[in-house]
Amino acid sequence: MINPLAAGSLDGKRVLVTGSSRGVGAATVGYLAAAGASVAINFRNKEARAIKVADAIRAQGGTAITVGADLTNAQSVAAMFDTIRSEFGSLDILVMNASGGMESGMAEDYAMQLNRDAQTNLLAAARSLLAPGGRVVFVTSHQAHFVETTVTMAEYEPVARSKRAGEDALRALIPELAESGIGFVVVSGDIIEGTVTAVLLERASPGTMNARKDAAGRLYNVSEFGAEVALAAVEAIPENNTRYVGDIADYVGEAAVQG
Repeated sequence: MINPLAAGSLDGKRVLVTGSSRGVGAATVGYLAAAGASVAINFRNKEARAIKVADAIRAQGGTAITVGADLTNAQSVAAMFDTIRSEFGSLDILVMNASGGMESGMAEDYAMQLNRDAQTNLLAAARSLLAPGGRVVFVTSHQAHFVETTVTMAEYEPVARSKRAGEDALRALIPELAESGIGFVVVSGDIIEGTVTAVLLERASPGTMNARKDAAGRLYNVSEFGAEVALAAVEAIPENNTRYVGDIADYVGEAAVQG
């Protein structure tokens, strides 16, 4: 896919994308780097993949560093930002892409720890680095964004509710961020083909992807959705601070679109 951002449009900008060693995060960080931004590629335990993403960016003349961190661990997050401060000095764009909760073998409240608590703690830790005129982007799903008004799959509901809880907690900070000159945008997408979440949902409930594709007409792939996330980092902030990607008719129903 052609980069939706103009070459050189982000020259001098510094970016952190969490969960960017693969999938949507890797696509997003690639677009931002190709537009001239210096990017920090965050990973939890996929260092080899993060290095591969960084090497590809450098091979195209871009600037990239890798920064490992477990976002549920405050000390790990602090160390990540120490590295970014040392390498970049400050941040212009923070893309909060990392999420989870369907993994096996995790604590019962892991989804809430990662999708709510870790997100608010991440933003708090980043505040001293975010420059006025900066942008924070929170990536979520329609299943999570509309969970209070639209029934989702039982297998995904705990994750959806934790993601919505994280979104709500972050939205509460919009006035405070605005006072500091920092914009905030939620990017909500339908099920994205090729993501780990899509694979897990299909595994838990075979036929999920085809059913959703039939209902929506089409589903975005990883590259297409990554392009939308990258655009959310630079385009004017939309109404209700929300950028919708993909069909929302089945999620909204008769209710008004909620921010």
